Amino acid sequence: METKELQFKTNINCGGCIAKVKPGLDNAKGIREWNVDTTNREKILTVQSAGITANEVIAIIQSKGFKAETLGSD
Repeated sequence: METKELQFKTNINCGGCIAKVKPGLDNAKGIREWNVDTTNREKILTVQSAGITANEVIAIIQSKGFKAETLGSD
């Protein structure tokens, strides 16, 4: 399956925040890899999707108590 890059503006801003979302993102079907750029002012979450949708990623982030909105076109 082709990998698609999804990007989200989040409020995940530290290692503790990343630790909270890690289990949800690591165990989600359709995510090949992910990373949060906490040095970026907009705290960009980049997901290499192998089938997961932007809405599914947002739901995972929100279920952990954080906000996420898509960047760019999807």
